[in-house]
Amino acid sequence: MLFDSHIATLLEVAVDLVNVLTDGAAGGRSYTAPEREERPRVIAGILPAESRWPVGRAITQEEADYLAETAGAMRAIFDAVNRGEIGRAASVLNRLLISTGARPQLDQLDSEPWQVHFHGSDDSLAIGWSAGCATALALAVGSHLAGRLGVCSADLCDRVYIDSSRNAARRFCSTPCQNRTKAAAFRARHAGRR
Repeated sequence: MLFDSHIATLLEVAVDLVNVLTDGAAGGRSYTAPEREERPRVIAGILPAESRWPVGRAITQEEADYLAETAGAMRAIFDAVNRGEIGRAASVLNRLLISTGARPQLDQLDSEPWQVHFHGSDDSLAIGWSAGCATALALAVGSHLAGRLGVCSADLCDRVYIDSSRNAARRFCSTPCQNRTKAAAFRARHAGRR
């Protein structure tokens, strides 16, 4: 395992927020992020249910819009790392960490051992998740794990991922994108033989 379970969860949420809340391309097609009114429902499907205070509380439009802005900043981080511009990624990350007031805190949940969690300047849902995701990305970018942040290599896809493979060889956001790319390469090779 590359990241502890809390960091892994934050990175998964960061990936999901970027992939759902930013425009671009996905799976060979143009992708448009959900409109403003759809965001709370979509985000509710991304965030773990037990993370909402109180459990089951609806996500507000203001929280959804804040998280959409965070997703845009996180997209810039993935893109910069993908281009090898770690300084640019660090700059965007530092602004995000400062704007959320990210800070570590020891928390104990359900008689589990104490764990380091990350909170924002306030414990609101949007700032808390933004601070946590930014901190998790900072831990990856600020270590030998920066290369584990990826942008899909498939044509017409710019969705992001965290590479948790053993050999750091992942290049695609999903199996369908990998299969689509392999099929296109196969067809191209065989077209040249005719």
